[in-house]
Amino acid sequence: MRTNIEIAQEAKCQPIEKVAEGIGLAKEDLQLHGKFTAKVPLEVLRRFDERPKGKLILTTAITATPAGEGKTVTTIGLVQALGSLDKRVIGALRQPSLGPVFGVKGGATGGGLSQVYPMWEIDLHFTGDIHAVGAAHNLLSAIIENHIQRKNGLNIDPTRIIWKKAIDMNCRELRHTVVGLGGRGEGGVPHESGFIITAASEISAILALATSMTDLKERLGQMIVAYTYDKKPVTAAQLGCVGAMALLLKEAMKPNIVQTLEGQPMFIHGFPFANIAHGNNSILATKYALKMADYVVTEAGFATDLGAEKFFDIVCRSSDLRPDCAVLVASIRALKMHGGCPYDKCDVKNLAALEKGFPNLDRHIANIGRFGVPVVVAINNFHTDAAEEAELIMKHCQAMGVRCAISFVFERGGEGGVNLALEVLDAIEKNQKDFHFLYGDEMSTREKIGIIAKEIYGAAGVKFDAEAEKDLKNIEAAGHGRLPVCIAKTQHSITDDPKIKGAPRDWVLTVREINVSAGAGFTVAICGEIMLIPGLPADPNALNMDIGDDGLIKGLY
Repeated sequence: MRTNIEIAQEAKCQPIEKVAEGIGLAKEDLQLHGKFTAKVPLEVLRRFDERPKGKLILTTAITATPAGEGKTVTTIGLVQALGSLDKRVIGALRQPSLGPVFGVKGGATGGGLSQVYPMWEIDLHFTGDIHAVGAAHNLLSAIIENHIQRKNGLNIDPTRIIWKKAIDMNCRELRHTVVGLGGRGEGGVPHESGFIITAASEISAILALATSMTDLKERLGQMIVAYTYDKKPVTAAQLGCVGAMALLLKEAMKPNIVQTLEGQPMFIHGFPFANIAHGNNSILATKYALKMADYVVTEAGFATDLGAEKFFDIVCRSSDLRPDCAVLVASIRALKMHGGCPYDKCDVKNLAALEKGFPNLDRHIANIGRFGVPVVVAINNFHTDAAEEAELIMKHCQAMGVRCAISFVFERGGEGGVNLALEVLDAIEKNQKDFHFLYGDEMSTREKIGIIAKEIYGAAGVKFDAEAEKDLKNIEAAGHGRLPVCIAKTQHSITDDPKIKGAPRDWVLTVREINVSAGAGFTVAICGEIMLIPGLPADPNALNMDIGDDGLIKGLY
C-alpha cells in the first residue's frame, strides 16, 4: 500500500492560480509561494465583503484515542465529495506545527486519497507563518528582558515575568530554564523562564482571531506579559514594541490557499492549540471562504469538548460565524477502545466493546445539540472494520434520530464521501438550526466554568484549588469577568484525567489556576497537567525521514 507522501508525490495537481480562478481570484490577486501555494492579501479579500455567505459545516470528533478517528481526512474528503457533486466548496484548516510533525502525531494534511497538496510543504515550513509568530513572540521577550536590564521604568518584578520564549519544536528540556546569567552587563537580570511551543503562544491565538491589522495591533497591545512589584499587570503596549511585532506578522495575517488532491481550494491559516487555546483556523480564512463558496467545511481541534465547544463559544462569539451543520467523526476502532478494548485488539471484531463505547459517541452528539446545531455522524472506515460493527453503529444512530453515514474517503477520495456529503446537504436543508451560546457574557467566570463542566463534560461539579480561587478574585477585580472561558485540559478524555475513557458522569473537574489571555479575549482555566511544549517520544518520526538527490521525501506523513 502506498504511503501518504507517495500518493501526494504521484498526484497531478493544477497550478494554484488555476484553482483560485474558480473562486474569483486572478493570478495578480495572489502572492505565489512556488507553483502550488499562495497567499491572498487582505485588500483582495475585502473585495468580497458585500457577497452573501455560504453554508458553514464544522467537523469535530469523539474523544481522541491511539486507535485514530480521522477528523482531518474526513474534513478533506467531505470537501472533495461536495466538489464531486458540483457544489462550490472551500475547506478551511489549521496549519501543522513542526513539533508534532517530527514527534509522534505527524502532520495534519489528511491521508490516503483525501489530502491537501503539497503536503510536504504544508507539514514543513509552509509560508513561514509559524516562524513569524515565533519571531514576534521572542522580540517581545527580548524587549522585556532589555527593559528590566536597563532602568526598569515599569517596575517589573523579574520573578513575575509570565511571557516566556517560543520555539516550534518539541524540546522538553527547555520547559524550565534560568536566563540572564553572566552578569547584568552581559546576561541581564537572572530569573526563571522557559519555552513554550510557538502554537501555544497567545500570539498564535490572536492571529487566528484578528480581523484586520488594526484589530491585530489592539489585541497584541492588550497581552499581559508580566506584573510589577506591587502586583499590577504590564501589557505589551506599555513596552512600546507592538508596531514592530505587527511588522513581523504582516505576511502571516494573509490566508494561505492550497488545494485538495482533487483540485478543490483549501485555505490553511492559523495554528492555535486546541487544549490550551481555541484550536481553530483563522476567522479571516473562514469568513472569506464563506464569501467565495456555497459551502465551507472547517475543522475544530480534538473533540466536541475542546475545539468544537471553543469554536461555538469563543470563535463564534468573536465573529459572525454561525455553523449550519456539524459532522461528528468516529471510528469503530476508537469506540471499541472507549468500550474497554485494548489498543492491540482494536482490529478484531468485538460488538460488545463497541456497544460499551457508545456513551462516548452519545456524549459528543449531545454536546453539539446543546448549541442548536444539526449533527451528522461520520463513521471513518478502516479496512479492518467488520460490516456487523458498522451496522450496529448505524442502528444506534437511527434509534437516536441522528443522521449517520460511513465514510470511505481515505481509500476512495471524494467518491467515498458522497453518502456523507448527501446527508450533510440534507441536514442543512431540512434539519432545524437554532444556534446559541452555552453561557451568557454576564455570567461570572466561575459560573461559565461550571456550565461547561456539567453540560459538556458530564461532571457533577468543579473544585477550585486555592490558586484558582485567588485568580477568580483577581479576574473579577480587573474587569475580565465577561470574557469567555477556554478550558485547558487533556484531549485524551472527556474528564481531566487522560486515563479515563468512555463518558463518565458525576466526577469533579479540578481547576488548578486561571490565566487571562487579554489579547486573545478569553480566560484560560488550567485543569490537570497541561504541557505547553511537548516532548519527543522514544522513536520520534524525525528518525524515519530523509530526502534524496532527486528531491523525493521519505517518512513524512
